[in-house]
Amino acid sequence: MKFKLSTLLILMCLSCLSLNAQDLKFPDLDKSPMDAATYPRQAAWKNYLSGEAANTKPQIKVLYCRPKKKDREIFGALVPYGEDWRLGANEATEVIFYNDVEIGGSFVPRGTYTMFAEVYPTNWTIKISSERFIGGSANRDITKDVVAVNVPTEYIPDVREFFTIGFQEVDDKHCNMVFEWDRTRVKLPISFNPIYMDGDNKSPMDLVQYPNMSRLRNFLKPEELDANEPKVRVVYSRPQKKGRKIFGELEKFGSNWRLGANESTEITFFEDVKVGGNEVKAGKYGMFAVVNEKSWDIVLHKNIPTWGTYNHDESTNVAKVTVNVEKTPKTIEALSIVFDKKDDKNVHMIIAWDDTMVRVPIEM
Repeated sequence: MKFKLSTLLILMCLSCLSLNAQDLKFPDLDKSPMDAATYPRQAAWKNYLSGEAANTKPQIKVLYCRPKKKDREIFGALVPYGEDWRLGANEATEVIFYNDVEIGGSFVPRGTYTMFAEVYPTNWTIKISSERFIGGSANRDITKDVVAVNVPTEYIPDVREFFTIGFQEVDDKHCNMVFEWDRTRVKLPISFNPIYMDGDNKSPMDLVQYPNMSRLRNFLKPEELDANEPKVRVVYSRPQKKGRKIFGELEKFGSNWRLGANESTEITFFEDVKVGGNEVKAGKYGMFAVVNEKSWDIVLHKNIPTWGTYNHDESTNVAKVTVNVEKTPKTIEALSIVFDKKDDKNVHMIIAWDDTMVRVPIEM
């Protein structure tokens, strides 16, 4: 009898480590939605292209948040002159160079960086830093800046409501990264077409990272850093329900779903993990689901970057895990992904939309 009672108590304690469905908190859409800009532009959906075009490789990718003007005076007011600005909102803007580049006469090795601008009326100083996982520009380590370039501002006749980043081709070896907001335009010469400026994204991009504060490490105390090393990050687009029945209709049972919209959902593991018992090496992967009524098959693959699951190459799959479907405590309007910590080595990645959710177990 003592054994049975103690076993029951252990099981009850373990159950407390995982949130009940009613206690899960899913974020609303951000007021400054995340977006991405890729150069060359068609590299973001090369899986839709044929012939030689299908071999298009990305040169640069920018991940940033898009605040709105909302009748405010932007530069010199909302964005003060003479101070570092994150080139967007929320997390610092992130840029990936897939090859070595030269900016302002400085050599920048291929890799992932954050970007900032020191803003003035007639010019900006664009700064690129090797520091990552920080919110905005507060407390940033300026010793990690790898380049700082002064570029002139341009006046544009039409107000750009959302802060927007795009690209302009100069020739086959040079491009301009272009920043626009309000009536201001700035061009940063790097290396490659007319300016590409996306409109409003109906399925805005977002990211979720585990542990949560690992993406805002510049706000942590020194003694908190070790416990907040990044473990997992998901970058995905968030379509909305808009009165539609999602699973079984919009997303047909038995079909492949990109777990979002637009570009393929990407998951990064910063260390080797097990996903549903499958060993997965540290690295970046695409992720989609085979959706069924009572279970989903979550598939991790190396076929990225791609635009959804069209023409997916199954030989790039690295893991597949079957997870049971659960009901959400309330209707989830926008697709949402959150992490639910079970213990120091185990976390559930929870994917929820409409009235449906699944839990994907990840063991560190």
